[in-house]
Amino acid sequence: MQEKIIILDFGSQTTQLIGRRVRELNTYCEIVPYNKFPKDDDSIKGVILSGSPFSVYDDKAFKIALKDIWGKYPILGICYGAQFIASECGGKVEPTATREYGRSKLSWLNSNNLLLEGISQNSQVWMSHGDTITSIPDNFEKIASTEEVDIAAYQVKGESIWAVQFHPEVYHSEDGTQLLKNFVFNICGCHGSWSPASFVEHTVAELKKQLGDDKVVLALSGGVDSSVAAVLLNKAIGKNLTCVFVDHGLLRKDEFKNVLHDYECLGLNVIGVDASKKFYSELAGVTDPEQKRKIIGKGFIDVFDVEAHKIQDVKWLAQGTIYPDVIESLSITGTVIKSHHNVGGLPEKMDLKLCEPLRLLFKDEVRRVGREMGMPEHLIKRHPFPGPGLGVRILGDITPEKVRVLQEADHIFIQGLIDWNLYDTVWQAGVILLPVQSVGVMGDERTYESAVALRAVASTDAMTADWVHLPYEFLAKMSNDIINKVRGVNRVTYDISSKPPATIEWE
Repeated sequence: MQEKIIILDFGSQTTQLIGRRVRELNTYCEIVPYNKFPKDDDSIKGVILSGSPFSVYDDKAFKIALKDIWGKYPILGICYGAQFIASECGGKVEPTATREYGRSKLSWLNSNNLLLEGISQNSQVWMSHGDTITSIPDNFEKIASTEEVDIAAYQVKGESIWAVQFHPEVYHSEDGTQLLKNFVFNICGCHGSWSPASFVEHTVAELKKQLGDDKVVLALSGGVDSSVAAVLLNKAIGKNLTCVFVDHGLLRKDEFKNVLHDYECLGLNVIGVDASKKFYSELAGVTDPEQKRKIIGKGFIDVFDVEAHKIQDVKWLAQGTIYPDVIESLSITGTVIKSHHNVGGLPEKMDLKLCEPLRLLFKDEVRRVGREMGMPEHLIKRHPFPGPGLGVRILGDITPEKVRVLQEADHIFIQGLIDWNLYDTVWQAGVILLPVQSVGVMGDERTYESAVALRAVASTDAMTADWVHLPYEFLAKMSNDIINKVRGVNRVTYDISSKPPATIEWE
């Protein structure tokens, strides 16, 4: 039985980072909504309570019945999780005069406590809260403080229950991984046996059990996620899998042809569908980013519906949804950041069940799984590419001519990154066609043409990202090549904004 840690999500923006850190310890974990704790699961070794955007005394605060997990599993509360446990047990949580946000130092800690073994005095931690625990019950023991926060960490005496008001999951907490390691291994007794190989073995077995002899249609996008999902499914059900790769007219230059070839080499049963005219027609005149995403998402469903009906007795639609897609589409608070065409339910008319074998993985984990299955490196290393494709990189309305311009400029930029050995140092890159025109001079003629923005970011999971400091010489070369070779562009800019506050894509 595969041992696991359950992370109860109370809505924190960093909940997924807790999952990442636990996975990096080769320990399987599942992130579930705070009110969806899995019952009767003997594989659960411990429970982590995440942070939250709410205060514990807020009427809208997310709460659980602690008695359901108290004494049954080791528990670690983080930030809101720590405040919630203290408050529910008779402690006091109060708003601070100023929000405690940023780096802090552990001015005192009990290094003999099981949770804090190997953590040094004055270790840097990351705070992010507007409330603080001002008192704890008599059966609670303070185990760490910072200069600003007296009760930075505590343990319930005689119980396997710990809590910290800082965030061990973020990179800024220097010994955060050590703290989580202490909880996962020393306290919960996990063995660190989860790996890409074990994920493949476990997932293939689960897919065989879930799908049986049913037929499945898979929505391929050409990217890493759906490609790895396809190979996993192919291992599980073979000929019962039919893959559909749709050209919505918003792919990169020559991508439809090249990706189809890659899939055939992987031994997948692939149907290529050129639906570009349909998408261009439905997107004509549409400028709102969310509306464009919804039109493209619905268009995919419509195309898959047609293809699915061509396959006799198909019962499942598989997708390459990964965890950041789920987080960004609908957080536990119910706030949509942006919609993803590959997240959520299917129209009832399709009468298909949804299969998402990568739903709980991060992008880097997906790549490791792909390597474990022997997939070619050029597929594994492909940069992420949005499901709506160039549709969210053309600001304003979409026309075939704008697509042509962007494809040409994007091709020069991506090929340039490859030629200059920069491609693998970048998480994601692309060109954005701006809805502005500017004056230029070419030869003796005055021009009034489009401007484009180059975008290249570094990241590990797409939840946060920083712009890449590409060499000036490279940027100068790209600017010259794009302006000289792409008819319709006379100005090139470089986007130097990070996520947050910006997003990776412009729409």
